[in-house]
Order: sequence, then C-alpha cells, then structure tokens
Amino acid sequence: MEKRPLSNAAWWKDAVVYQIYPRSFMDSNGDGIGDLNGIRAKLDYLQELGVDVVWLSPHFDSPNADNGYDIRDYRQVMAEFGSMADFDHLLAGLKARGIQLIIDLVVNHSSDEHAWFQQSRQSRDNPYRDYYIWRDPVDGGPPNNYPSFFGGSAWQWDAHTGQYYLHYFATKQPDLNWENPAVRHEVYEVMRFWLDKGVAGFRMDVIPFISKQDGLPNLPPEHLAHPEAVYASGPRVHQYLQDMHREVLAPYGAVAVGEAFGVDFAAAPLFTDARRGELSMVFHFDIVRLDRDNWRKIPWTLPQLKAVYTRIDQTGGSHGWNAAFLGNHDNPRAVSHFGDDRPAWRALSAKALATLTLTQRATPFLYQGDELGMANYPFERIEQYDDVEVKGNWRMLVETGQVPAAEYLAHLRETSRDHARTPMQWSADAHAGFTTGTPWLAVNPDYPDWNAAAQTADPQSIYHHHRRLLALRRSTPALVHGAYQDIDPAHPQVFAYTRTLGEHAYLVLLNFGTEALRYALPGGLRVAEAVLDNGAGDTAAAGASQVLLAPWQATVYRL
Repeated sequence: MEKRPLSNAAWWKDAVVYQIYPRSFMDSNGDGIGDLNGIRAKLDYLQELGVDVVWLSPHFDSPNADNGYDIRDYRQVMAEFGSMADFDHLLAGLKARGIQLIIDLVVNHSSDEHAWFQQSRQSRDNPYRDYYIWRDPVDGGPPNNYPSFFGGSAWQWDAHTGQYYLHYFATKQPDLNWENPAVRHEVYEVMRFWLDKGVAGFRMDVIPFISKQDGLPNLPPEHLAHPEAVYASGPRVHQYLQDMHREVLAPYGAVAVGEAFGVDFAAAPLFTDARRGELSMVFHFDIVRLDRDNWRKIPWTLPQLKAVYTRIDQTGGSHGWNAAFLGNHDNPRAVSHFGDDRPAWRALSAKALATLTLTQRATPFLYQGDELGMANYPFERIEQYDDVEVKGNWRMLVETGQVPAAEYLAHLRETSRDHARTPMQWSADAHAGFTTGTPWLAVNPDYPDWNAAAQTADPQSIYHHHRRLLALRRSTPALVHGAYQDIDPAHPQVFAYTRTLGEHAYLVLLNFGTEALRYALPGGLRVAEAVLDNGAGDTAAAGASQVLLAPWQATVYRL
C-alpha cells in the first residue's frame, strides 16, 4: 500500500496512530515480558497495516508500581524492555518504514524512587524539597480531603520529615511541584533529550493536573467521588503549557497529545486552539467513560453516544483538533465495550467500530489488538488482576465491607484496565505466540480463534478491514478534514453522519445492533455508490433513498 507522505506542519491531522503497550506486545527473550526488540520484530506488520505513527506507552526505567507510569529515570530505558541501543534501533526501524514515534510524557508525577524524590524526602531544607508538594498535618491528619484515584487519601505521611506529600495516584507516584521553575526546566530538558533522538512528540499523561489549586482547599462534597474536574482546572495550567510550547514544542515542530481527563467540553478548546500555542489535540474521555461511574458499569444508549461525538467535534472548531479512540491501555476492549463480542457478531461489530473511529474529523488512535477484535478477558477472581487501581479499590471498598466482593468483581469484568493489557494474540501457538516463557499476565483463552496469523491470511478479516479503511482515509480528504454532521441523532439503533468537504460528500451508516432494519435516509439524501462496507449485507444501489441495514452493517457511501 503506497503511503502519502505526511510533511505539512500539521501532519498529525492526516495521521493514524497505533498505541503499543510494550509489556504486552511481543516478548523477544522468553522472560514473559514484552520488550523493544519484540516491537522491532513486528514493524513489518505495522507497516502492512498502514499506520503512520506509533505511540509507545512508557518505556522508561521504573519500579513498575503502575506499569511504567511511575518513572524512576526519564533518560533510561526500563531494563525489562531492553537498552537505549534497543530503543535507537527501534526508532530507526520505524523511520525506515515511514512511521513516526511519539512517547509518553509522564510529568504530573514521578516514582518515589526517582533521584529527585529521594533527595526531596531527606530533609525540609534539601534543595530538591520543592520539587514535590509537602504540607504539614492539619488536626493531626492529612492537609486536606483530596482522594487518590487508586483509593484512600491523596496524601502520604512521611515520618522522617514530619510532613505529608501529595500523590493523585499511587503512594509511589508523588506529584511534582510545577510551581517550581526548576521542575519545569527539568521537564523541558527531558523533552529535548528525546526529541533530539528523533521522536516526533509526546502523549502527555494527565497533563491538565500539573497546576494545583492555590492553597489546596478541601474539595466540596460533590467533587469527592469525581475529583478530576478540580484537579484538571488549576489556575496556571495554560500558562505552563504555553511556556512548554514556546520553549520546546514549537522549536522542534513536535506533536503534543494531551490526556484531558477531567477537562469539560467548555474548557477543551483552550488546550487545542492553535492560536493559543498549547497542545495539538486532546483525548476526551466522555465516550469511553459514557457508561462508567468510577469502577461501576452503568447503562448507555446510542443517542447518548452520538451526542458526545457531536460535542467533541464542536470543541475542535475551526482552529483546534481532536483524537478519536474507543480503547487504550486504561479501558476495556472496544469490541466488548461498544460492540458485541459474542462469536456471531464479534467480527462485524469490530469492523463497524473501526469504521466509526477511522471516519471522524480527528486523528484516529488504534490500540494494539483493535485490528484483531481482541476482547475482554474472562476474569473471575481478584487474584487474576494485576492493576494497582483494582487492588487499591479492593482494599478500600471490599475489605472494609462497603461493597460485596461479588458486586465489585461483576463490574470489573466489564470495566477493568487489565482487559486491555493481556498479551497481544499473534498466533495459535502456545501463549498466542507472545512469549516462549510464562506471560506476565494471562493470555485470553480465545487466542486460537482470534489472532494475527489467522487474520492476515483472511482477506475478509477485521485486520484487512482496518487496512482498507486506512487506505480509504488516506485517499479521501473529506473523511479527514470534512465537516461532520450527525443526520439522525435520535435514532436508537442507526448512527448516520455525513463528512463534507467542498463538493465531496460521504455518508457513514452504522447499524448498532443485531436487528436488521429498513432505513430511510433523512433530508432527501440519495447514495451514489458504496465505497467501503464491512460485509454484513448488501449495499444500496445508486440513487437509493432507503437502505436495508443488516445486523452490525457498516458502510461508507459517496453521496
């Protein structure tokens, strides 16, 4: 497949990104843990798929309290993943295939084993003390009522210096103090280090959280269960990002993708309006969290989903841009979450979801295994989970008797992050071809039927549907830059929207269900021809104003 070069200043708008979770992608040395050389061994697979960018989840030196999102040394490679030479070889291999690399920037917090924190906790007058956020006790307890996302208080007592330190996440992930100019300078130097190596930019972990509220007042009761809105609205977040853009991102022409958890629709354009000089785009969580109340699964409807897509598109406006995704390392598998992973519908619904993601006015992000329709793991016991968030909430909720174990486990089977972290399913060989050793996390037992070897050999597979969609997107500017309009927002089963650029107009029709139906196109629309279909049923003839939609049928029509 011939790839059009992405050479303009906003090349990332035309790109499709593939996220790799290194621990679970491919193991090259039999220790059961994926590594950089394992990724390098699969670069031809990624090139054949047709992606333009790889986003590499954290590869830095880490004690792995949160699977690499607790960084001990920002300039070293995690020993389990390989060496800096391995990283350099991987980057060269990607570039040789016309694929850019973006890496995770995790700078709201570090590991408590980072040299900065090791110094910071030595004494109150240590030069590194203000690299982190330390406070005296209040009434013999934590400085305020901030909760951690991983259970319990966001404050950890340090007996050695008689103060608490702040950690929005695990106790081993102390928050950095961005009020300190020295911290900002250190972060910029880390960014330059990797940009000088040739990475194209960064996915920025929980980046809106870097600015803390002045005075760190208690959260009002209505925010205690969902503190992210307060954590993401610190008074200087835009000042810090504009400074970062001016100092580092703009001089290097680097792409910056913000994880915008906690940022509402009204605030989102402030981060991505190109005239403001902050981020290139952000991840909105309103889709993947549509049916979530923390760890609980709640009902959702298609009109709700469609309304969120429209709102996200509107936040991009004329001067901003968004990222489109249905899954990543922090969410359950897309086909289990938004599709139907029962055998009869799994392939068709996975293709329908791919059609949705790859026809948005946004940069699509695919998560490893999406292109194979990988599904949720059949977890049954708490001991099967690895996630620090799951374990923290188990201690806080189940072991204290607040939530019955059966109830918590029932919700986890649909919401856990570990669903996305099971090893990549390469073949029907032992451990899905991921490793010759014992995998760090169990392989989904469905791998004999759902794997890359089988799908690359089958022209009608989910994998090849992704290849066709990527090729169509690359050759059809209207599907990238065209105006987006939901033409039937209230329909309970059909997702129908147009993408229009000048004289070129396309209609995307998705049947989100297992019932066939005859669908009358709204507004007098008539189809000219089908340009891509997922194979669920027949497509409409030229001139048709009514379409018979088979279960989970997904078709892109030219109007």
